[in-house]
Formats: sequence, structure tokens, C-alpha cells
Amino acid sequence: MCGIAGFWEFGDGAGGAESSAMAAQMCERLRHRGPDGSGTWRDDDAGLTLAHTRLAIIDLSDGGAQPMLSSSGRYVISYNGEIYNFLQLKVELSRSGTVFRGASDTEVILEAVEAWGIDKALRSFVGMFAFALWDREDRRLVLARDRIGEKPLYYGISGSTLLFGSELKALRVHRNWTGEVDRDALSLYFRHNYIPEPYSIYTGIGKLEPGHYVTVSAHTGPDAKKIYDRGSRKIFSENVCYWWLGESYLGDVDPVSDETELVDRFNGLLHQSIEGQMISDVPLGALLSGGIDSSTVAAVMQAQSSVPVKTFSIGFDESEFNEAKYAAAVAKHLGTEHTELYVTAEETRDAIPNLPDLYDEPFSDSSQIPTWLVSRLVRRQVTVCLSGDGGDELFAGYDRYAWAGKIWKFIGWMPKTSRLMAARCLTSIPRSVWDKMLLPAKPVFDRIGPVSNLGQKVHRLADTLSTEQRMGLYKNLVSHWHQPDQIVLNASEPITLFDRCPENDRRGFIEQMMYVDTLSYLPGDILTKVDRASMGASLEVRVPFLDHRIIEFAWSVPISFKIRDAKTKWLLRQILRRYVPNALVDRPKMGFAIPVGQWLRGPLREWAEDLLSEKEINKHGYLRVEPIRQKWREHVLGQHDWQYHLWDVLMFQSWLRCAN
Repeated sequence: MCGIAGFWEFGDGAGGAESSAMAAQMCERLRHRGPDGSGTWRDDDAGLTLAHTRLAIIDLSDGGAQPMLSSSGRYVISYNGEIYNFLQLKVELSRSGTVFRGASDTEVILEAVEAWGIDKALRSFVGMFAFALWDREDRRLVLARDRIGEKPLYYGISGSTLLFGSELKALRVHRNWTGEVDRDALSLYFRHNYIPEPYSIYTGIGKLEPGHYVTVSAHTGPDAKKIYDRGSRKIFSENVCYWWLGESYLGDVDPVSDETELVDRFNGLLHQSIEGQMISDVPLGALLSGGIDSSTVAAVMQAQSSVPVKTFSIGFDESEFNEAKYAAAVAKHLGTEHTELYVTAEETRDAIPNLPDLYDEPFSDSSQIPTWLVSRLVRRQVTVCLSGDGGDELFAGYDRYAWAGKIWKFIGWMPKTSRLMAARCLTSIPRSVWDKMLLPAKPVFDRIGPVSNLGQKVHRLADTLSTEQRMGLYKNLVSHWHQPDQIVLNASEPITLFDRCPENDRRGFIEQMMYVDTLSYLPGDILTKVDRASMGASLEVRVPFLDHRIIEFAWSVPISFKIRDAKTKWLLRQILRRYVPNALVDRPKMGFAIPVGQWLRGPLREWAEDLLSEKEINKHGYLRVEPIRQKWREHVLGQHDWQYHLWDVLMFQSWLRCAN
């Protein structure tokens, strides 16, 4: 795993010596992503510079150093990621006459592009990646990202320069950086707690969407879009989608005649994926929370290993947030070499000052803290780790899918006027009163999934009653600030996939939610969290469930093989039962969370009060003071639990201090 960066200076004043110095600074800002080496490469005639920091995983010799040139010298690449099928591709290319100089997957990418072209090469790769590829002959730059968005890639125009890189902190060192906060993107952050693709926190800088590549050229073309014109210097770009999840979502669902055969097929795909992702020239392990997803990955890894697999988990003293005991039980049964770290509340809170620089743009999924802590733990023993991320999106694992489906079934038939009247009735009763009224019924709600703050959920239900379509309901359910343009000054919330998600008569509401989450929440929140936390500790995390062959398989089977008898992840459970007893399979789902709400009333109160003060909020001019201060008062007094809304504000305010 590595860090990539670079720039194309197509305006006046581009200079070789100064540009090389800036490239070296970019490398320094990405040192955590690649502590084993760095390098830069420049095409002085074109004004194009590539930078790279290396975390050596495959081919630890200098033969794997980057930026790397193809054997012909035509292409040069700065690449971040892993191509798991590179050995198979290497054999195929060798049969066609390609002669390889080293043993790295980077060289395979270069020679595949040389032999097949960029589109065919990308479609042949199985892996996670983001790269910048310069064609010296055609003076064309290609920026590409893996199918599901495991690896990040920012790019955009700043001044007279095209900037690109793994993290925004690398782009900010360039002399032409402007860095104006995009208020519209900020409104998306306050709704979702992350900024979804293709937006970023900065105007003019975006995230390359998963499954896409952008070609930036000094030459025109019939489908090219001009992105810069200064006198005779014209730069054009074309954005190409080489893989689209929609093909699977909108496609046919395969009939299943033999359940055992289906489970065996899935088991084979999972073994194939994990076997490929266990290839490493450095120590390797697995993250183990004790849940279905990570336990399945660890079980299949151990089944394919002749020695005990190293597994890792993190525990908390607060029992309602602690999954370590389940992880330990799974590890004992599988026979892995297990390590667990129990962290105190003080240690967890001490990590908070690192978050703004670590995540690089506003990001407020509070599980970012334990993810960062467990990454540091794992890095003490291994350099590569496999995780179970993606299982929830592919196999309907989130409790909210069941909740949303039941709510829509309950209200979908009602005329809008009736819903609005019902909403007014629900909100006329204070949340605290609802809490008391519904307390006797809590065991019934808990059968769907553990719930708390029932009164607050009733008021959120009231918010959904005005929605005309089911995706509007889901958008409300997963939103933090429901009207973010009323907290962000001078903002207009952009349209996202929630507003334009296609419907498919062959798919139900649950699958529609899964589709949206896979294209938004998964790359924008889950994979961003894992990438920044792990790379901040110089740790590579691999995600076997996100092998595109598994994704396409998962979307080809009926929903009944994901949810059955009110239990989620039916297919995954069948695989896991082959390795562990039912008692370790059938247990309530827990989130990877920390008690932020309690801490904000206690040990974090002084820190929060400083960032949420009227003076501090008004100083920057991005947010409205009144709604924030009201929620802060209500939270401190214990009247309502506004931890998610307040954590959004606190992480943004912290980021502002760091970025400025």
C-alpha cells in the first residue's frame, strides 16, 4: 500500500526545480502511507510531475520502487493498491511475449496497459487500486480507481494546475492551491457524516468515483470535456465508467434450484478471494470483531493456512460496547494466534486530537476512533490485515433495512395529507414523554434489533411521514441533520444517489437500500474510515468481500438468501457454521461504537464547549449558531441525545482548526 500524488502545470510559470521540491513535500505529507521509500518523476516538456511513497508489500526489492516506467518507456505510473491476480496476468502477458524485469504487481499494471489498453487492462484487474498513469507518447494522463472505492483518489483544478493524490493534505502543499470550502458539499457532510463521491470539502476538487477512470489530455476529441483553457494551452478530460454496480442491480435474479449448490458456489468464491488476498511478502493477519463478517473471513483464512493466523480485536470496559469476548471465543475455536487490546476511555479520548489530520476532510463516524486504535495495535505485529467490511451491504446486515421496510409497509399506502396529520400528532408529544410511554414495549422493539432513545425515534418517524417515495424515507432514516442547508450558511444541498436511485421491479425496497449504501455509504464512510485509520498506522487492510466476483454473485441471488426467518446474512451464516458452533453464529449484532454521548456530558464537555461556543462558531462563518447551541444545551441537560449531530459539528470545527 502506498501514497500517490502529482500535478500537471499547464499554466504559465511552471518550473522544474520548484516543482520537484513541491513533489518532495507531497511525499513527506504522505509518509504515513508509505514509510519504506519515496520517489518523484517529472516530464519537464509537459509540466507533469508524479510522486509516490511506498509501503513495501510485494517485491520488497528496489525493483518494486515507484514511479515506475514500462519496459518500452512509454508509460510511467504512481500506483496505490494491490492487484491480487497479478501472477495470473503475468503468465498471460508472458505468453504473448512480454518480458518482466521484476516481481511486482505494479509492473504487471504497466505491461497490461501497454499490451491491452487502459479499458481492457482495468477490467482484467482483481484488486483495490488508485493510480496515475502518464502516456509520454500521447501526452495523456489517466487517473483510475478500483470498482468499489477501496482506495481514494482526489483530483481537480486549482489555479492553473491539475492536482491529484491519495489525500488532500498532499494537494495542499502546491503553490497554486486555493482551498475554498465548498458549502454545498458541507451540507452533505452534515446530513451523512461524510462527504459522498464525487464531492470533496473543497470547491473544484472532487473524488474520482469508484469504477471510473479519467483521461486528461492536451488533445481534443469528440466526447472530451474541456477543463482548462488559457491562451493556446488547452486541456481536455473524459470520464469513463469501466464497471457499474447498476448492471447487477438492474439485471436478472438467478433462480435457485439447489441451495446446497449455491452455498458451495459462494464458499468457492470466498476461498478464491481470500486465497488471493493472503499473498504477501510481509507478515499478515486478520481483524476479528467476533461478528459474522470478520469471523467468516478469519475462519476461511485459518482453513487455508498451515500455521495459526494472527487475529486482532479491541475491547472496551463498557460492556454494551465490548465485542472482544465474542472475538476471543471465535479465535479459540478456530485456533488462531489471537491478540486483544483493552483500551480505557482516557486512551480513546486521547486519540481525538489526531482525527482531523488523519481523516483530512470533515468525517464524523465516531467508530473512526476504535478503528484507528486497532490499526495501531495490529501494526505492531503485521503489515497486512484482512477485514470483513462489505458484508452488511452485500448480505443485508444492517438493522435499518428491516426498520425501513416495516415503516414503509406501514405508511406507504397512506395519502400524504393523512401522513402529515399523523406527523403533527406524533411531534406534539415531547420525546421524553414518548420514552416513558414506550418503555414497557422496548423488549418488542429489541426483537428487530437493540434500540434506545425511543422518543427520538418516534420523532424521526414523524419526519419520514412527509416523504412521497420510499427512498426519501430511507434518506431521512440515515440522515443526521435532516435540513443541513438550515445549519450551513449560504448552502444548497446537491442531489445525490438518494434522489435519483433507479427502481427495479425485480428488486424490493431492501435491495434498493443496499444498492444505495454500496455506492455511497460503503465508499464514503466505511472504506474511508478504514483506509485513513489503517494507512495512518502504515497498515494495509484488504477486504475479501469486495472482490467484484463476489459482489456480482451476491446481486445475482434472491433476497431470501440474505434475509430469512427474520435473520440477516443467511448465506454468510451457512459458511460460518461450517467452522464454528451455532452459539457463535447466532448472536445480536453490535456496532463498532464508543460512548460519545456520555463523554460529551462528562470528560469531553470542556473540549466540546470550546469548539461549540458562539464565538468559535461565528469566527469562521460557515454555520448557524442557534440550532447548534440549542442541541448542545439539551444534550448536556440530558433532555435529548444529540451525540451524532454534535459530533458532526465538533469534527468539522476540529478540522477547521487543523486545516487553517
